[in-house]
Amino acid sequence: MSELRVETIDIILPLNTSEDKKAWSYAAARKLKISRERIRSLRLRKHSIDARKQAIKVLLRLEVGIDDILPPEEPPVAHYRPVKSSGPRVIIVGSGPAGLFAALRCLELRRIPIVLERGKDASARRFDLAPILREGRIVEDSNYCFGEGGAGTFSDGKLYTRAKKRGTISSVYETLVAHGAPERILVDAHPHIGSNLLPKVVMAIRQSIIDAGGEVHFGAKVTDFLIENKQMTGVTTADGREFTGSGVILATGHSARDIYSLLDKRDVLMEQKTFAMGMRIEHQQSLIDRIQYHLPDKKERHELLPAASYSLATKINNRGVHSFCMCPGGFIVPCATQNDEIVVNGMSLSKRDSPFANSGMVVTIEPEDTAAFQKEHGVLAGIAFQKSLEVAAKDAGGGGQTAPAQRMTDFMKGKLSSDLPDSSYHPGLNPARLDQILPKWITTRMNIGLKLFGKKMHGYLTRDANLIGFETRTSSPVRIPRDPATLQHPEIAGLYPCGEGAGFAGGIVSAALDGVRCAEAVSAAPVK
Repeated sequence: MSELRVETIDIILPLNTSEDKKAWSYAAARKLKISRERIRSLRLRKHSIDARKQAIKVLLRLEVGIDDILPPEEPPVAHYRPVKSSGPRVIIVGSGPAGLFAALRCLELRRIPIVLERGKDASARRFDLAPILREGRIVEDSNYCFGEGGAGTFSDGKLYTRAKKRGTISSVYETLVAHGAPERILVDAHPHIGSNLLPKVVMAIRQSIIDAGGEVHFGAKVTDFLIENKQMTGVTTADGREFTGSGVILATGHSARDIYSLLDKRDVLMEQKTFAMGMRIEHQQSLIDRIQYHLPDKKERHELLPAASYSLATKINNRGVHSFCMCPGGFIVPCATQNDEIVVNGMSLSKRDSPFANSGMVVTIEPEDTAAFQKEHGVLAGIAFQKSLEVAAKDAGGGGQTAPAQRMTDFMKGKLSSDLPDSSYHPGLNPARLDQILPKWITTRMNIGLKLFGKKMHGYLTRDANLIGFETRTSSPVRIPRDPATLQHPEIAGLYPCGEGAGFAGGIVSAALDGVRCAEAVSAAPVK
């Protein structure tokens, strides 16, 4: 038997042969300058599409077995050794990706994670989405934002991150696969799970936590912090329970406004930070496909191509204008957390087969832009600004969760739309002057930005696109500061601000990574 030689190579193939294993082997043989017969096996390590030109190419990274077959590769497995019931306890507030990954890392470090979630488990939570869609009524502690898995559970499951440590990112993907996510996320350049699959993944993570000796409590809304002599030892919940531990990882997500108010009331230091607000923009997916894949009119995309996405960004008068959380083949969903507001967000199922494409289209908000709210609301001025737009959207929507909307070209012209294009937004749309509801300094920048984007993507600027109000929760307007070395709050020992809600993450992967870091920081601190 010949000795196995293993090589990892990158090849480029035309789209129509990119799934043909014979084409892989021929290309690999040419790249390695060996006979094709010597290639005994191939394993895909990375897959990405280059659609910048009309002749679309597919970039593949392959592991090649030369002269012998590659050994089988074991799939990721979820196995966490049970912790001792007498071990140190770590309180984790929130069961989004930051909280769940913090809990898993605590188990690995022999700590007992106690996860407290204000909402319901993912299965029960699904039923609380029905009143939002059918009646326009928000269940205020169980909705698209609150509940097991956090805001990502029923709003897309995109795994894009700007984090650079590939090995660490891979560990997040492997953990997700070990809990039921598609193995394809391990190789795709832009991995995506989908809102139909992600609930099962987060439920499996919860089971891993419980099986290894951790605890997960639903309906456990935190209403106070246990702080004595600048040391946080635990929390109390709305039902009167008290949870204490060696540290409190605060991973609530960016919509738990009552937590910010509680921190402010308890004089816990916070600071304003940059965030962004704007609208959801919705086109026909077929239009975005034609633009991005350089297709003639009425020609559909190739069956091997995913629904096309886009990313747009510019700077207008010292403020960014950019697309956010683009959802190809997706839906716009109501993400308010109280009944006096309208908030919209986007999501896609795993197949991304909706006829609509949507994206946030937002303008950067700096702390000085919230000056009108600072006298009354102080450090929470950004939240007050968010809330003011959400309430204005509710008033303009006309009832329930009906959202105010405007044709894209009517927004640019400053006129009310007499009618609106079809939309994926289930509660319905009501024509409104979004250009007047938004502050003029946002509207002006948005207008200029959209004109520039229309030049970059010919056909993007169209009367057949809806602008829907408002996309307000792109990130937290507040940062809960922490020491860069210990990750503890600089004034309150034992408090570990974590994830999106604390201002240290922006999506599923970065939040998960931050949860891991905070768990490691708690475990490294002396147990008191």
